[in-house]
This record gives sequence, C-alpha cells and structure tokens, in this order.
Amino acid sequence: MAEIQLGVIEARYADMIWEHEPVTSSELVKMTAIEFNWKRTTAHNVLRRLIDKGLFQKENGVVTSLLSREEFYSMQSKQYVKDTFAGSLPAFIAAFTQNSKLTEKEAEAIRRMIDEAEEK
Repeated sequence: MAEIQLGVIEARYADMIWEHEPVTSSELVKMTAIEFNWKRTTAHNVLRRLIDKGLFQKENGVVTSLLSREEFYSMQSKQYVKDTFAGSLPAFIAAFTQNSKLTEKEAEAIRRMIDEAEEK
C-alpha cells in the first residue's frame, strides 16, 4: 500500500472517526463544529480527503475505516524507520535509547515482542 501522509488536523479528525466509528457524516459535522469550530463544508472536505487517501469509506452516509488506527500507525512507523534509519530497527532502537535508560518493564515488553516476532 502507498504511503499515506496526514497533516496534524487530518490526523486528529481521523482519530475522531476511529474513536466513534461507525459514525454518520452528520454526526461528524456536529463533532467537528465543537472540537475544531468547523463549518459543515470543511468537515465534508477533510473527510473527502481522508476517503481519497484510502483510510475511510462512506456508504449511505455512514463512515467506517478501511484501515484500523493500529494498521495505519504501524505503516507510518515502518515508513519512518525505513526513511530515517535505512530500514534498520536496531539503528532506530539505538537512537531511541541513546540518552535514556529503559525500565525493566519496558525491556521485558521488548523482549516479549522480539520472542513473538521470531516465532512467526
């Protein structure tokens, strides 16, 4: 799947949709009026962009996701590691932990993830 780029407002709107889906477009208009002070046309225009990017679909006025929040952010994370660290997860972890120490709980969680990934 192609890389999907979201601006800050698009990401906040996408998170709102994921949190409330399935949600009608009229409900989204009401929510964005409160959260972002948007007019109806702005809510529909940004929703159209998110649909065009392949994140959501709208059928009979009901918006649902084509990608879950977890799938989307997983793709974003993998793309970041690819672009910034030449795809090297160890290089990313080294940079991430360079100036901070992992707690025992964090280290154990990472060990579990590695064990699970090796079993796949």
